[in-house]
Amino acid sequence: MDLSPYDFDLPESLIALRPVYPREAARLLIVHGGGRLEDAYMRDLPELLQSSDRLVFNDTRVLLAALQAVRPARNMQGQDISVHINLVTKAGPDRWRALARPGKRLKTGDVLLLPDALRAKIIDKATNGEIELEFNLTGAELQAAIEQYGAMPLPPYIARQRPADVQDKIDYQTRFAGAEAASVAAPTAGLHFSELLLSALTAKGIGQDYVRLDVGQGTFAPLTTKDWQSHRLHAEWRIIEAETANRLNKHRAKGARIIPVGTTAMRTLESAVGDTGHLMPVSGPTDIFIRPGDPVQITQGLVTNFHLPKSSLFMLVSALMGTGLMQAAYAHAIAHKYRFYSYGDACLLLP
Repeated sequence: MDLSPYDFDLPESLIALRPVYPREAARLLIVHGGGRLEDAYMRDLPELLQSSDRLVFNDTRVLLAALQAVRPARNMQGQDISVHINLVTKAGPDRWRALARPGKRLKTGDVLLLPDALRAKIIDKATNGEIELEFNLTGAELQAAIEQYGAMPLPPYIARQRPADVQDKIDYQTRFAGAEAASVAAPTAGLHFSELLLSALTAKGIGQDYVRLDVGQGTFAPLTTKDWQSHRLHAEWRIIEAETANRLNKHRAKGARIIPVGTTAMRTLESAVGDTGHLMPVSGPTDIFIRPGDPVQITQGLVTNFHLPKSSLFMLVSALMGTGLMQAAYAHAIAHKYRFYSYGDACLLLP
């Protein structure tokens, strides 16, 4: 596996730690399939798209998955230990798989103390570093407690530089997120879409549809040889309703461009193409891995943020536009000091 074609050097100063305000003031790099690059702003998007275009958003909601706990001393000679928990996957009405630090100081059977009377018992510890927690609350009560005491699970490249705060509960959630919180990372391209921008798109007649992919912790995992050889990534749950699939198929038949907002929306769409080339309703996991050379069947444009080097997401945009063109676009963005990653600026890719 040679990842060097997907590598680039990014100055740390270009990693955005906060979004710009208002969000539609973020910069937008337009990348045309012929190689032309244009500098614009997200607020310009209605004028850059055609009235027949359909934008497809991921309406998943981010869970306040970062929790602080205490593992009490095991004996009189020991000491209490502060534990940072990051919930990863729901395993039952009272159970979550999670990452915890310091993981080496935890063992099966430990009870972790959280605010008020919330408790979590470690019932399993996997070799990959994940633990399974059994809480003393269940269902809606547990969900409410997590929402009350949790913080936004900021990406590692932000969390290393500052802790999550109250403002992140607003900034790291899209305006159109659904009711059930199940993602541990935001579909960050959607963060740029304020009510003002959504209204301007509607006024031009640009349609907006919604699919759902619940983003997992694996979105931040580095690529492995196994990923590359198996053509598969971590599995994430996605849903496309029948009504949405039918509507998008009808618009495609009329020549409308389908433009996902974010790589999660694009992966959801591309994972649901039937044998006839039509979009199918789906409900279930996908581990689709889109790489250069793989067919892109539904996506005819993409609004997306700037991605990490040597990542599956940089491969995805290279599959859509070509690796050389995306390297040139990223070099332009770095030279012109665009802001990168989750709270950064955006691209409009038009193959």
